[in-house]
Amino acid sequence: MNKSFIVDSTSNNMRLDRWLRDKLGQIPQSLIERNLRSGNIKVNKKKTKSSYKTKINDKVEIFNFKFEKRIEQKNIKFLPSKEIVKANEDLIIDNNDDFIVLNKSSGISVQGGTKSKKNLIDIFSKSEIFHGSRPYSVHRLDKDTSGVIIVARTPKSAGMISHLIKEREVSKIYWALVHKCPLIAKGILLNPTKEESSSEINFPDVLRGNQEYKTFKLQVLGIEEKEAISAYKVLGQLKEEVSWLELMAITGRKHQLRKHLSSIGCPIIGDKRYGDKTKEFTLGNRAKDFLDKNDKLQLHARSIEFQHPFTGENIKVTADPPAHMGKKLQFFDPGNFE
Repeated sequence: MNKSFIVDSTSNNMRLDRWLRDKLGQIPQSLIERNLRSGNIKVNKKKTKSSYKTKINDKVEIFNFKFEKRIEQKNIKFLPSKEIVKANEDLIIDNNDDFIVLNKSSGISVQGGTKSKKNLIDIFSKSEIFHGSRPYSVHRLDKDTSGVIIVARTPKSAGMISHLIKEREVSKIYWALVHKCPLIAKGILLNPTKEESSSEINFPDVLRGNQEYKTFKLQVLGIEEKEAISAYKVLGQLKEEVSWLELMAITGRKHQLRKHLSSIGCPIIGDKRYGDKTKEFTLGNRAKDFLDKNDKLQLHARSIEFQHPFTGENIKVTADPPAHMGKKLQFFDPGNFE
């Protein structure tokens, strides 16, 4: 099948893979990547990447791309009930003319896909808060991670906030409960690129020159070719077997925090992908309810802070942890510190 499209103003500054799904349906990411590499999808007659941001009047051409049957098989539609829409509206923390910020529940995706049915974009597409207009995702948050997430009202708002994130002008703080405790109370975990040393990396102001943070260079599988920077601070610990950490994701690589913490021997509790399934604990009766082999991922996006891209107002939004995590945080009172 051969088709060509011209990008209009409603799709300006949208990721190419997302734009393709808008036009063609829920195509698997692997199929998009394969056709981009082979040149079956071109923008302005040039090969490009799925992360390319579309511009008004871009010409997108699709050649020899047989996807109709695959879409029919893989497309997952989610039609949220009124109860689900209302439940997610109740999670909104900040609501203005340009975007909303909500405290996302664990177990729900930001966008739909071939493996994800229940998602925020489909839910808020049915919400009266958006007055029939389409919501736009701005940044990622893993399905099993709870906490603050921004959903934009317009492509312009989405593009402006995405630019702030790319320029590292957005501060994101996470909380995590992890196995064991880092050897150093405050640290920076980084994967410099092959061409870049740690002295050349653009750290945020809170970390630049801060001698309290010790830097650890890592080589983590899956992100070796890309700069990846995380920072942590220990907020509390139980018998050196469980720690409560404050985290900053300075870059936004896929599963970055989970990979970094696993690489230093402190995987996040409930992380079935990067965690250690053989962990045993000796926390005693006082913590018998603390750990469960069926634990959800104990990672929560605690807060986000940035300057409003249009008004210049400082925006800081904080989200309470979910019940499954809040129950465990109760163990970290002064009498429980060892």
